[in-house]
Amino acid sequence: MRKYVLFLCVSAMVCFALTSCTGKKVEQKGDGLSGDISVSGAFALYPLAVKWAEEFQKLHPRVRIDMSAGGAGKGMTDVLAGMVDLGMVSREIYGPELEKGACPVAVAKDAVVMTLNAANPFFEALKKHGISRDVARKIWITGEYTTWGEVLGTADRTPIHVYTRSDACGAAETFALWMGAKQEDLGGTAVFGDPGLAAAVQNDRLGIGLNNIGYVYDENTRTPNPGLAVCPVDTDADGQIGDAEYFYDTKDAFIAAVDADKYPSPPARDLYMVTRGIPDKPAVVAFLEFILSEGQQFNVPAGYIALPEEKLAIGRAALHIR
Repeated sequence: MRKYVLFLCVSAMVCFALTSCTGKKVEQKGDGLSGDISVSGAFALYPLAVKWAEEFQKLHPRVRIDMSAGGAGKGMTDVLAGMVDLGMVSREIYGPELEKGACPVAVAKDAVVMTLNAANPFFEALKKHGISRDVARKIWITGEYTTWGEVLGTADRTPIHVYTRSDACGAAETFALWMGAKQEDLGGTAVFGDPGLAAAVQNDRLGIGLNNIGYVYDENTRTPNPGLAVCPVDTDADGQIGDAEYFYDTKDAFIAAVDADKYPSPPARDLYMVTRGIPDKPAVVAFLEFILSEGQQFNVPAGYIALPEEKLAIGRAALHIR
């Protein structure tokens, strides 16, 4: 928590030092609010942001919200270039981005998981064995492990088909950070976007990939989407998955595990809305205030984790909103 407070304080101070950050507080206009809001960025945050937009527009029907997903890198680039009002970013914010005027606020929490084809012939063994951080590193980073037998400690020579993301994104960056690396260090076949990577694994019974949980679990059944399975993390690296380490069968069980810090962070992480400077556009200010207050009630039903009030208060203070 202390590191998070320091991070937001630094970002707020950077904002105050920039000419783009006016420091001007804008009052909301109630139900008469109108205007346009443009949003782009992380696939991870997109489904929840769409839900927030729908609920916000019920309160303010004269506000138009244009939203698109294209990866965290695109969201950051777009907002710093002034192309959009809000950038959705699913990774920590870099120092050079803060220096260019990025003002981030955490709005939700989710996680990246290792995904398998549901028909993977080694799935039952993987459920018992799991994949530790060191093994994942040997699959994605160093390339030492190229067969499923090497992962499971057997003589089997069936190859692993490794997938990663081709677009600059928070999911791959966060997943790589878990292994002490960067996105550009990840090996494997590169696929664009969360939906594309999930589809690649669904179509390859020997495939292994990485996905945000919003693209793994079905919103209605709360179980993994057809053709997908989640590979458990061997958090204590003892070569077996104990009862306390297995919580992947349903989205609700997984979310509860992340909330209880049973899943490592990273690849669990905060998700951010980023503005260029402190916003003074009334519709944008109102939308952010909504997200950081009553909008949090939609996080858990949508498959995310709501943030504690103290973290939300820090975000509101950083952007000069109530």
